[in-house]
Amino acid sequence: MTTFYIVRHGQTAANKAGLKQGTINSPQTYLTSLGKEQAANLAAHFDISGFDRIYVSPLVRTQETAKILNEKAQLPLELDERLLEISYGSWDGQVNAELMAQYPQYFSSLVNDVVEDYVHGARGAESFKHVERRVADFTAEISREHPNEKIVVVTHGFTVRSFAINATNGSGLEILEPDNCSVTKIMVDPLTQKQHLVYYNRIADSVF
Repeated sequence: MTTFYIVRHGQTAANKAGLKQGTINSPQTYLTSLGKEQAANLAAHFDISGFDRIYVSPLVRTQETAKILNEKAQLPLELDERLLEISYGSWDGQVNAELMAQYPQYFSSLVNDVVEDYVHGARGAESFKHVERRVADFTAEISREHPNEKIVVVTHGFTVRSFAINATNGSGLEILEPDNCSVTKIMVDPLTQKQHLVYYNRIADSVF
């Protein structure tokens, strides 16, 4: 089995402001002081020294989180674009609450997040399924190339959710976005590609 420990980045200014970050990579999407504290707290509870490798989304907020988490282990950071956050297209950088007010038909009022057909309202937006497919491609390739290894993945909220959706054959908003600097554990059989979701959205003072 290949074991993936999937980490969502720490808090950013855009998180705090309620913006749709998507694939924006500007200073407002970098870690806040709290985000850096969250990453340091995770590192204190989640020692990755015995792990084999670490894969990271190329955006600054994930690289910042990974560097803090990786300070002791000093594994080479391997960037992979398949780990990028979902792109909300023309909605990237906009205020979530304002989008909900303007396009209520594309949001779930229960969880205050977009539903799958939001792509009809946001120009150039990436679909849920596209994110899930690129995550599935990453998972299959890495598990085949590195069977029986322990791998850290530092990525984004929707991307973490896509790992969990793939592991459980879910869809849509059945699984909600995880917390900043939480850990999700998935085990993958490199031969059959059968996946097991061991836990989801576990916070820093938990047992990993």
